[in-house]
Amino acid sequence: MGDMHGEIQRAAVTDDTITISQRTRFQMAMILAIVADAVQLVFLPFFVEGAGSPAEDILDLGVGAALFSLLGWHWEFLPSFLAKLAPGIDLVPFWTMAVANVYRKSKRITVRQAKFVRSPRG
Repeated sequence: MGDMHGEIQRAAVTDDTITISQRTRFQMAMILAIVADAVQLVFLPFFVEGAGSPAEDILDLGVGAALFSLLGWHWEFLPSFLAKLAPGIDLVPFWTMAVANVYRKSKRITVRQAKFVRSPRG
């Protein structure tokens, strides 16, 4: 047997990246949006003040950043974020509606692209 004293075992380091499918990203975004909207409903006394509530500001900034990270920038997120600043508006699930709208638009674009690729060139 060889002398193992002084040998350093090294883990293989690769440049492989983990890719997450767009479908999985939308699922994660929808779950996050639903949970955020539910938290604002369940803990309404902490969030009822709108922009005056530090808990709401932290939650909405975090949710907005996470959705941006998952799905990229979409205009639908801006009205959702701004609406959450108004007192009492938390009864409306704006984050969930925004993600659903982004998903609907992305499906429409995907269908158009598929039709364009399949259409014969003339």
